[in-house]
Amino acid sequence: MALLVGAPAPDFTLPGWFQSSEQTFTLSGRSGRPVVLAFYPGDERLVCTRQMCAYSDNLGDLHRFEAQVWGIAPQSVTSHQAFADGRRLKMPLLSDIDKSVARAYGVVGAFGLRRSVFIVDAEGRIAWRWVSATNVTFPGVQEISAALQQAKHAA
Repeated sequence: MALLVGAPAPDFTLPGWFQSSEQTFTLSGRSGRPVVLAFYPGDERLVCTRQMCAYSDNLGDLHRFEAQVWGIAPQSVTSHQAFADGRRLKMPLLSDIDKSVARAYGVVGAFGLRRSVFIVDAEGRIAWRWVSATNVTFPGVQEISAALQQAKHAA
């Protein structure tokens, strides 16, 4: 079932890799700031690498809106560590091995995880969503920034 804009974002706690250490990330513990959740099929895959590198390289544009950016994929923390360290990614990568969080967000399809991006606003509601039909495209930082700007004005 797809989550609609305005719906409460399903809370979760996942292990992840960030700033050279394994950490635990809980959506409800994000201090009233928006969070960009970027679900991607896998570490070191061509489009996934382009997507995560684009977000990491332009993180400052998203931080202007006080947004945190979390990548979420069904690989282990060890896999995320190698991916993040090898690509010098500057945002947390969370491990959703059993895809329970992806299922809660309605982005597991017949062929696995669907590339998707959600903005969870400071109040914990879905402010924007983008789900790929083909898994070969992703929203750019400008599109996400525009959605963050719109969410900020709607609040």
